[in-house]
Amino acid sequence: MKCQNLQTILSELEQSADFVSEEEIEVFAQAIVKADRVFVAGAGRSGFAANGFANRLMHLGFAVYTPGAPTTPPIGKGDLLVIGSGSGRTAGLVNMANKAQAVGADIATVTIDPGQTIGSMAQAVIKLPGSTRLLGEGSEVQTVQPVGTLFEQLSWLVYDSIVMTLKEMTHQSFDDLISRHGNLE
Repeated sequence: MKCQNLQTILSELEQSADFVSEEEIEVFAQAIVKADRVFVAGAGRSGFAANGFANRLMHLGFAVYTPGAPTTPPIGKGDLLVIGSGSGRTAGLVNMANKAQAVGADIATVTIDPGQTIGSMAQAVIKLPGSTRLLGEGSEVQTVQPVGTLFEQLSWLVYDSIVMTLKEMTHQSFDDLISRHGNLE
């Protein structure tokens, strides 16, 4: 017997995928390719998805950092700050965006509401359906999952879609990515 909750989640993700723009993914990927270095940030569960994306960017050979890690250098002109934020107005992430903008770095975001603070600062935006505790309901896709969950799941999949786009753009094989995989496990 099928797990009904899992089928519901997959159905919500499939409906949500119809609202993801291929053009926005292309622009986002181009911003990454153009950047000298990429800094990837998110908060909470959105941050977990963003960290997974940073890991894949490293596998693709990009110079990538996560703010807050002790080995993260200062961001500067020519760099890109990628922010995953459903609401687009999480205080700590807005602070990072302000700092990045002040030193001439570009900003890219995956968000539900591009009209919020982070989206309005970004040069590349991917809009996703969903809801958060800060934005409430009102998504293009109705969800029975806890607040924010649909955005977090979909953002992970969209990040993987960007990775696939970047893999094609940079003409890399799976062996190329595997050669950069950690080996201290």
